[in-house]
Amino acid sequence: MSEFPPVSYVMPVLNEQGYLADAVAAVLSQSYPAEQELVIALGASTDDTTAIAHHLAAADPRISLVDNPANDIPVGLNLAIAASRHPIVVRVDAHAELPVDYTRIMIGLLNETGAVNVGGVMHARGRTPFQAAVARAYNSPWGLGGGQYHGAKHAGPSDSAYLGVFRREVLDEVGGYDESLRRAEDWELNSRILAAGHLIWYTPDVAVTYWPRATPASLRRQMFATGVWRGHLVREQRRTPLKYLPPPLVVLALSASALVTVAQHNALLPRRAGRRAAAVHALPLLYAGGLGFVSARSLGARDAREWLLNVAVLSIMHLSWGAGFLRGLVSGAATTVDTSRLTNR
Repeated sequence: MSEFPPVSYVMPVLNEQGYLADAVAAVLSQSYPAEQELVIALGASTDDTTAIAHHLAAADPRISLVDNPANDIPVGLNLAIAASRHPIVVRVDAHAELPVDYTRIMIGLLNETGAVNVGGVMHARGRTPFQAAVARAYNSPWGLGGGQYHGAKHAGPSDSAYLGVFRREVLDEVGGYDESLRRAEDWELNSRILAAGHLIWYTPDVAVTYWPRATPASLRRQMFATGVWRGHLVREQRRTPLKYLPPPLVVLALSASALVTVAQHNALLPRRAGRRAAAVHALPLLYAGGLGFVSARSLGARDAREWLLNVAVLSIMHLSWGAGFLRGLVSGAATTVDTSRLTNR
């Protein structure tokens, strides 16, 4: 591959009026000395996203638009990739802002390592107190499980990549994104890339700004849908990394404690069995204590308000994701959709 091959950026968007212009500006400002294009896949937005995208495309010939009436991210990505022209494909998110030297560094790593996909750090930030608390959870191993791209310190081979800078031929080889999925499409694609014998590379030296969900309701919906699709993948593939198991185990422990409480209150358990079953009440107490400690020490809290926000965000993430995982594991994902993308965040 040449030192500076031409690059295609692909970006699926839906209801992103508050973020799209900044995300596009970050793409178009890359300090990269070769030809570049940006293909935006437009979902059926209910806000001003489509109008903003058309305005941006009219102002810069490097931007082209394709329609994504299905609204699903993997469908939009495949449509944008099919409409793009260049040998390097850079997956971009409308909630993300690339640093100015992102493309140059990542293509250097493709050449140096022989990898077919490279990614850096997903560094969450917040504009409001609640979104800032979500960002602190994203940037902590206690929020999303400590995946490499949430802040691992050492470069090396990886099982996935945040966003991803791909050699086009590997996307053609493995068949692109799985359009039957509505979440976890990046991890699933990268699992097929690894199975085909290719290298995925992670670097801690490049951080991409990510703006997470900004309200409790949208965070809950996002985490539940993500958990459902992760459980669905585990159901289909019959394997899972151990890091995905703590949230569903917490949900099961809290449910067991609630059931025992109801049984005790209604005298449904013999006295001896009731005393033994009461041991499950220690699990919610342990979880609550751990939540409070982590919220203060790992996530950091400058005052009581930030501590309470940290506790609330972690509990929403853990319980929503865990409940979704169990749903997906037991009955599959069916038509589960991340409805946080369909409403104003």
